[in-house]
Amino acid sequence: MNFKSSVEILKHKEFRWFVLARFFLTLAIQMQFSTIYLQIYYEFTKDELMLGLIGLTEALPFIITSFFSGHLADIMNRKKILLMGCFALLLGSLFLFAFSSSIFPFLSGFGLVPLFVVVFIFGITRSFLAVSTTPFMSQIVPRDMYTQSATWNSTAWHLGSILGPVLAGVLYGYSHSFHANWCYAITCVLFLLAFLFYSLIASKPIPVKTKLETFTESMSVGIKFVFKNKLVLSALSLDLFAVLFGGAVALIPAFTDKILHLGPESYGLLRTAPAFGAVLMALYLAVKPPGKRAGISLLISVAAFGIFTILFALSTNYWLAFAMLFFTGAFDNISVVIRHSILQLSTPDEMRGRVAAVNSIFIGSSNEIGAFESGVAARLLGLVPSIVFGGAMTILVVLGIHKINPKLEKLDLTKLE
Repeated sequence: MNFKSSVEILKHKEFRWFVLARFFLTLAIQMQFSTIYLQIYYEFTKDELMLGLIGLTEALPFIITSFFSGHLADIMNRKKILLMGCFALLLGSLFLFAFSSSIFPFLSGFGLVPLFVVVFIFGITRSFLAVSTTPFMSQIVPRDMYTQSATWNSTAWHLGSILGPVLAGVLYGYSHSFHANWCYAITCVLFLLAFLFYSLIASKPIPVKTKLETFTESMSVGIKFVFKNKLVLSALSLDLFAVLFGGAVALIPAFTDKILHLGPESYGLLRTAPAFGAVLMALYLAVKPPGKRAGISLLISVAAFGIFTILFALSTNYWLAFAMLFFTGAFDNISVVIRHSILQLSTPDEMRGRVAAVNSIFIGSSNEIGAFESGVAARLLGLVPSIVFGGAMTILVVLGIHKINPKLEKLDLTKLE
């Protein structure tokens, strides 16, 4: 596949709107969360465990509501779910702006509580966005372009992930006039742009259900589909444990401060290093998507993610640490594209929401649970040993999954199309 054919999908107007909405939504989320991490670490605690608690506060409501949101994504208009999610996040940013601007002075008496409340609500909102985004994208593009759509979707996400922390770090760390309150004001504008671009896409029909099911029966179908499909289960398990144990990103504020001895202005660029690597890898995958050797590529990429996580932990130079995080993002994106392709190609349309819910619990919540695990491990083992431990466990998981399902290395995406 050449570059010309890889951009063929961008001729679809609605997919272009989708990618732009995805970019602005990701940019807003990453900027908002980076600002929250910086506020909590530099203004309130300077404690790695508190950074981990942010992840746990988001993960718990995400997990609790994911099955319900997945059920709704298969019986409701997915565009409406995305629009309502963007609007809810916009309201959250408005609240954070008011909190940080001291518009309501009495809120300052609650300390960290307002920040954690917004994170909790965001966890609920994200569960609905997570189960609707990919299924909605699958309704926009032709089936023979699913792999390309997964690549461009990943690229939009990672571009937002690059710029979000940089903007937050620069505005928060360098400027005296632009502080957390103005970071949150900018995210309000970005959430509004995402809302507008999603609204440009025509509503898609609700998938036809072949039979009436109760909520419990509906969700059990999604769970059974995942656990009976060894290919899907293995791919999800790899990403789950890699993200769970390799959650070094959550500790970057502490790593920048305590190991590199730099301030919050240096956080933004370092935080974006994985996304830089992911974007460059996405450009490569757009030209040469994983096909016949997808299985072995998946195993190697997750193992490499673990290796570079360990090397990051041992870095004492800023640019060496940046390079190691760059490679974690590059190799992680290979597994992301392969996993999304497997899910898109293997899942019937009427089950996409429920399968996406299971995927979200496996992957989406593992980022936040991984952040909590990293915070706890840092408190118990120390900052550097905790990151080394996470990388080593990721490598062991790859060896374990390969032993349990040796057929995974023979995965050929071209045979799933």
